[in-house]
Amino acid sequence: MAHTHTAFEGKNALKLESGQTLGPITQCYTTFGSLNATKSNAILVCHALTGDADADIWWKTLIGPGKAVDTNRYFIVCANVIGGCKGSTGPSSINPETDQPYGSDFPVITIGDMVNAQYNLMEHLNIPYWLSVIGGSMGGMQALEWAASYPDKVRSCIPLAATAQVSPTAIAFDAIGRSAISSDPNFNKGHFYGKAIPQKGLATARMIAHITYLSEQSIDSKFGRKLQDKSEYGYHFDTDFQIESYLKYQGDKFVDRFDANTYLYLTKAISYFDMPRKYGSLEKAFSATQAKFLVIAITTDWLYTPAQSKEFVKSLIRLDKEVTYAEMDSMNGHDAFLLEQPDLTDLVQLFLEKLNDN
Repeated sequence: MAHTHTAFEGKNALKLESGQTLGPITQCYTTFGSLNATKSNAILVCHALTGDADADIWWKTLIGPGKAVDTNRYFIVCANVIGGCKGSTGPSSINPETDQPYGSDFPVITIGDMVNAQYNLMEHLNIPYWLSVIGGSMGGMQALEWAASYPDKVRSCIPLAATAQVSPTAIAFDAIGRSAISSDPNFNKGHFYGKAIPQKGLATARMIAHITYLSEQSIDSKFGRKLQDKSEYGYHFDTDFQIESYLKYQGDKFVDRFDANTYLYLTKAISYFDMPRKYGSLEKAFSATQAKFLVIAITTDWLYTPAQSKEFVKSLIRLDKEVTYAEMDSMNGHDAFLLEQPDLTDLVQLFLEKLNDN
C-alpha cells in the first residue's frame, strides 16, 4: 500500500551532512504485510539508484507471499529516497521559497541524509527497531549506514552487491554520466522543468551506467559481435552491433521514467559514500552495532566487487560481530541481485528464519 509522510517543516528542517538544511520533506513509501503486536517483524527494504518504493515490483523475486521476504510474515517498508523522483522530495519537487521546481537549487545530499530521513519515517510508523535492513547496490550502502548510524535500531543487516567505500573507478563512471547530462543543450543549469528535457544526455548516462551493471561474460554471451538486422557491416555511424542497439534501447526507455537532476544528485551521493572517511575507520563505523550481518557479493560484479565486500566483512570479524559472507556465482554481473537467483533467495530466507528462531 502506498503512502506519503511529510516532516522536517519550519524550524525542524533536516540538517544535512553538507551543513545545509532541507524541509519540508515528503517521503513516498510503500508497506507490505502487517506489523505484529510486539512490533518485532518490521523490515526496511532500501532501493538502488533508479529504484523506488514499489519493492514488490522491482524485487519480486525476493518479496511477496511465501517468498524469502515473506509479506505474510513480515511488515515490509520501502521508501523512495530523498533526492528521488518517485514521490519523495527531490530536485523536481516544488521549492516552497520560489513556488518553482528546485532544479539545481536542491541541496546536495548523501547516503547518510537518506538514512536520517528514513529514521524519521520509522518513528512516524511507531516502529521501535528494524528486524532487518536489506538492500542492493545503493540500497546496500543505506543498509550499512543504518547499522553504523543507528546501531540500536537494527537487528540485522543484509547488504548485497555493495561497498562501504565507493572506488575511484565507480566515481569515474558516474562522473562521465553526470557530464553527459550537464553537457546536454537542454540542461539549462538544471532548470529545465516545463521545457525540453536533457533527453540525450540522460540516455547517454544510462547507457554508460548500464555497462557497469553487466559483466564481460554476460555481454559476450548475449550479444558477442552479432550484427543488428544485417549480415554485413554498414560502414557508417548508424547502429551496426546488437550491443549498440541494446544500450540505445536502455537509454531511450530510461528517459521516460527518470529525472535527469535526480540522476545527478543520487550518483553524487553514491560517489561521496566513504564510511572509513566519515567514521575514521570501518572498525569505528561498526563498533557499536549489535546487528547480525548477511553480506552477499556477486562473483562477476566489477562495479562493487567481492573484494570490496570482504573489506567491511573483515572489519566486522575483527570486531567479533556475527557475520555470514557469501559469494553468488553468476555471470550477470552487478545486476544479478535483481534477477531470479535461487541461491540468493535461499540465503536470505534461511538468514531471516534463523533470526526468528533466536
